[in-house]
Amino acid sequence: MVPPVDETTRDDAQHQDTFAIPAPDDVAYAGALALHVDATDRWRGILRVCEIIPVAGAGELILLYPKWLPGFHAPVAPIELLAGLSFTANGAPLAWRRHPTMVHAFAVTVPGGVDAIEAAFQFLSPTDAAQGRVISAPDLLCLPWHTAILYPAGHSAGYIAVDARLTLPEAWTAACAVPVTCGDANALTFERCSLDTLIDSPVLAARYLRTYALDENVQLRVAADEPHLAEASAAQVDAHAAVVAEALRLFGSRAYDRFEMLLALSDTLSTAGIEHHRSFEAVSVPGYFAEWDAHVTRRDTIPHEFIHSWNGKHRRGADSCTASFDRPIQNSLLWVYEGQTQYWTNVLCARSGLWSVEQTLGALALNAARYEARPGSRWRPLIDTTRDPIIAARSPLPWPSWQRSEDYYSEGALLWLEVDTRLRELSGDIRSLDDFARRFFGGADGDWSTRPYGLDDVVHELEALVPFDWRGFLLEALEETRAGTLLGGLARGGYRLDYDATPNPYQRCQEAETGIADLTHTMGFTVAQDGRIADVLWHGAAFDAGLTIGTAIEAVAGRSFSVERLRACLAVDGVDLELLVRRGSTVRAVTLRRPRQPRYPTLVRLCDQPDRIGAILRPRRAA
Repeated sequence: MVPPVDETTRDDAQHQDTFAIPAPDDVAYAGALALHVDATDRWRGILRVCEIIPVAGAGELILLYPKWLPGFHAPVAPIELLAGLSFTANGAPLAWRRHPTMVHAFAVTVPGGVDAIEAAFQFLSPTDAAQGRVISAPDLLCLPWHTAILYPAGHSAGYIAVDARLTLPEAWTAACAVPVTCGDANALTFERCSLDTLIDSPVLAARYLRTYALDENVQLRVAADEPHLAEASAAQVDAHAAVVAEALRLFGSRAYDRFEMLLALSDTLSTAGIEHHRSFEAVSVPGYFAEWDAHVTRRDTIPHEFIHSWNGKHRRGADSCTASFDRPIQNSLLWVYEGQTQYWTNVLCARSGLWSVEQTLGALALNAARYEARPGSRWRPLIDTTRDPIIAARSPLPWPSWQRSEDYYSEGALLWLEVDTRLRELSGDIRSLDDFARRFFGGADGDWSTRPYGLDDVVHELEALVPFDWRGFLLEALEETRAGTLLGGLARGGYRLDYDATPNPYQRCQEAETGIADLTHTMGFTVAQDGRIADVLWHGAAFDAGLTIGTAIEAVAGRSFSVERLRACLAVDGVDLELLVRRGSTVRAVTLRRPRQPRYPTLVRLCDQPDRIGAILRPRRAA
């Protein structure tokens, strides 16, 4: 028989490591943190961190590892990759303990008679994508400072000063939005800044790093595994400079004093696009420049992250603004932060020439068709998807068309197309979302402060442009469930969604780049070149046949699988599709019902409506 448990004793045992974590306050910390990151171990990708932390006296000091990360909208800081943690004071070791539930928090007892303690640890950069985001390669490093710092609890991030130093492998150079005050060979000393600014200012370092001036305030820094991959042609540089020029035309002022576009071209580092106020960190394919025509669909990363300087950094939803990195971020306005950014991303791709108008219209058709077909909106409203960064943190999903996944991005863009075209229609094509962008996101030139906003502010600015029940319109779009999606912007913009027998120009580029054939609107699935199914539409033909993500197609109509053979079978009118499929060790034959011909999304011009979408996509810098 199990003896009775003394509840008091059990609770004491469970909570003996628990300690209070003081809330952040707008009070300056006792002194500047002195941070040194040694990144010379380029083969193993191990960052060695030494940090001198001033203390005001003896007692318990609570230190935090950043947890809730702006730009990720979630508590995804990789605490599991921190190792080898130790603390000393005047050379003597200090004991530490971790909070049992708030695992990013550490308590250290500071002895009397010391004015600083030293923390040391390693950040073990993943060496494989299965371990997390790979930030280090033998000739490249993307250093997000949040991976390599502990900071004192009880102080707002803007009130903690940091003196940061970085040691790089020999012959490397680096770029960062925080200026370097001293660069002695491979050792860099950065200008003192707040913790908030430091964590918002990643470093791109590499053996091969090229700089392209896009205007007097914006630099495109390109790092690559091989020097020729960092070479951009004059036309390619001009297209990216046009993004800057078009953004300035759109917003009317700079939301930064200087801006560093940090672009790494590597298939070793994890693909990324992360916004910051005066920079962004992006990782794209090695052939981004060298194989320019093959990577059309990757060209939207730079406009997207650049736009975030205004939308997301300078102006940010109030519940996404927090005083410290241990405070939970709420994301109720991501349909503005990310949704309108996604809208302007596609527009600026067209206005700058990164995409042709035909490619942009093709991307819009694909996006509209995707959400028109997906049934998840029948049970889950768009606003609820703003919780997805916390719910799923971009984990793979078995049925994304039913579950929904961060739809505030792309369906949010459809919402803003509807707002833009409605502004134009109601004003006799005098007002537009361009006016909203300038009024709402603009400001004093070079002002890189953060200005929070709420729904009331969005509604007020729209009503100031054109009187309308904008609150009711937005709340209906955001909070109500529906079959299909928001297609009013297409119709008001002069187009309707239709389907053709061949892929549109953007889809052709997308399929060539990804190697995945998108048959969503024909058979309800997408499939890779090796026959592996990449997605299945809930209640589509493939779903009804019992197919799932990960199922492999072995044969089509009695012949071994290839995408070309599959498309050829689909081109035959009125014949159901016979497949041999494998899931695990189980092989079976299935029959998929099919339409009379392949269906690929396209846009058809409505001649009785003004071509407002055409007007939206026209360049502004020549106006």
